[in-house]
Amino acid sequence: MANEQVQIYLDLASEEMGKTITHLDEVLARIRAGKANIRILDGIRVEYYGDVVPLSNVSSISTPDAKTIAIQPWEKTMIGVIEKAILASDVGITPVNNGEIIRLCMPPLTEERRKQLVKTCNSAGEEAKISIRNARREAIDGLKKELKNGLSEDAQKDGEGEVQKIHDEYIKKVDALLANKEKEIMTV
Repeated sequence: MANEQVQIYLDLASEEMGKTITHLDEVLARIRAGKANIRILDGIRVEYYGDVVPLSNVSSISTPDAKTIAIQPWEKTMIGVIEKAILASDVGITPVNNGEIIRLCMPPLTEERRKQLVKTCNSAGEEAKISIRNARREAIDGLKKELKNGLSEDAQKDGEGEVQKIHDEYIKKVDALLANKEKEIMTV
């Protein structure tokens, strides 16, 4: 029974930390690093027959070369709507429209802009670490409450140790994601 009580908190903490890593990965993917990456368009939504849908639901998106993203709407009438959505987004690239395809040409990043992007990434990483620490704290608080419900002190301490191990593992994952993104941004 003691193991089940501890395992519940370990699973909850691990699940929360996993969600944090997934979220951080999505946030970092939207930060453009100088080369074409269609994931920077993930957050763009367009109106389509009264509904607001992701850009990928109304067009095919590809990268014909390392510096260009091509957006081919499935209906020509969507070109203007897609163009407006891109301009209104925080992508920061002006679309070029030839009447059939919208192209986004990735401008080269200045050194200053690269450093700014790294700071943005680090800030997102710090938020992720805070979220992971909060999940650890909640699990430890839950284990302490279980002491009152008959959990042995040894099982509680062991559980805290396991939560700490899970925490450390996820913090390393955050650091690895940040290191990879920083390398990607700073590579000219």
